[in-house]
Amino acid sequence: MRGLADSTAQLLLVLSVVLTTSSQAAGIEWTTAKKEEWKRSALEVFYHGYDNYMLYAFPHDELKPISKDFTDSLGEFGNPNPPQCHQGYQGVALTLIDSLSTLAVIGNQSEFEKGVWWLAHEVSFDVDLKVNVFEANIRLLGGLLSAHLLASDSTLGLMRTPYAGQLLTLATDLGDRLMEAFEASPTDIPYAWVNLQKGVGHNELLVEETNTAAVGSFTLEMGLLSRLTGNPCYEKAAVEALSQLWGMRSPLDLVGSSIDMTTGSWNNRLGGTGAGADSFYEYLLKAYVLFGRTEYWEVFQGAYRGVMQHYRSGAWYDDADIVTGRTMHQQFQSLQAFWPGMQVLAGDVLAAQESYWHYFTLWKAFGALPERFLYGHGQLHSNQQQYALRPELMESTFYLYQATQDTMYLDAGVAIIEALYDLNWVDGGWASVQSVHTRKLEDHMPSYFLAEACKYLFLLFDDSFLQKKNYIFTTEGHVIPVLSKFHEPSPASAQLEQLVQQPPSPLRQAPPVKTMVLSPDQP
Repeated sequence: MRGLADSTAQLLLVLSVVLTTSSQAAGIEWTTAKKEEWKRSALEVFYHGYDNYMLYAFPHDELKPISKDFTDSLGEFGNPNPPQCHQGYQGVALTLIDSLSTLAVIGNQSEFEKGVWWLAHEVSFDVDLKVNVFEANIRLLGGLLSAHLLASDSTLGLMRTPYAGQLLTLATDLGDRLMEAFEASPTDIPYAWVNLQKGVGHNELLVEETNTAAVGSFTLEMGLLSRLTGNPCYEKAAVEALSQLWGMRSPLDLVGSSIDMTTGSWNNRLGGTGAGADSFYEYLLKAYVLFGRTEYWEVFQGAYRGVMQHYRSGAWYDDADIVTGRTMHQQFQSLQAFWPGMQVLAGDVLAAQESYWHYFTLWKAFGALPERFLYGHGQLHSNQQQYALRPELMESTFYLYQATQDTMYLDAGVAIIEALYDLNWVDGGWASVQSVHTRKLEDHMPSYFLAEACKYLFLLFDDSFLQKKNYIFTTEGHVIPVLSKFHEPSPASAQLEQLVQQPPSPLRQAPPVKTMVLSPDQP
């Protein structure tokens, strides 16, 4: 590892040179024809994954691109010890659901409509399967609601046969099953797991831990489901969970990551912007945009201000004690690459650019973003070196180009596509990477690669779809139109008013942690 650490440190030392490199120096003159060329390349990335999924894995959940096989993986997400099989479960076409909004964005009307009708007639969530509520919400519920709204928009011309809301019916059935996790909770914080057929039983009750991102990332999907069905229960549950979560913040307006949902208290005082916390911040801001409620914006401002004052360390964001603000871990997690994109949406473009180029330089160093990089040591973590085809850097690239129109971000998109071909391409699709150091591949193409990574790469070079109306992207990359009717008052208004009135928690039950800098061999 020593040689790798030295080379990585040298790459980081020349970051200032990278930051001042102009797009002209990169040698690409960005004409209309050149953008069209790379749009086609982005399309080829998508179709190489999608066509192989449909050929080898559909209607199962996800593609195994190396063996050209499938995996029914819905019950494995968020599970550190996933079962080897789920008796009787044969998938719900997860990757197709996740891909529908991408098909709409790239203009594949026929494949979008075919997917809508297949799901409407063939998929049922009445299955004996324990699922992670957060993952089912963002991938399945979000995918179905997005596709329903897109199919319902006659101006897009996506449906040749009249569509009568069949995906909304399917989404409502799923939403009702996920609601069991809220209704069974002794607090307003939902259980992390629910059995789609049996609800919250003994096995689900055994798991008392959840995280901030999971608790705080229901407002978009559940809020939409309430607006579209007229049933306020979904949005009320999401807002009540968020209100409970925000009431647990420290006096520094910082939130932790690990929660005991049965007591409504932190398991420890570790906080950050990466895994376990990321989409909490994202959904505060995007819920404000989608629903127009200033309460979301007020809470976002408080949470964002806390992060910038206590986690920010130059272009990086440390993990810190949420009570004292002291640095505990100096590590970059690949999920944190969403942060610059969110900052663009919030209007903090300069801070977004500074962090982005550090993250992109890390990508260039390894040809992908490692799951964790210890910038305090200038080296990879010893056992979290994987690249699971995460899309967050593509997402931030898209947002920053939209905000600045600086062609450096187009150059970055080209570099990302070339790196995918160099490292992740296999004949049967796109493979994840077990280690960016050894470059050994893993036989898995996650559904979000088509939902997010491919969508953002395409939109980087061709954003014509977004010129038709205003859209917001969920954390899974699903496009949701921002409609005036979504800004109308809802029955959840009382819960939202309570949200901003929540005082900080004294954190009596949260155990302190020692101030430390994470070493390469620590978890």
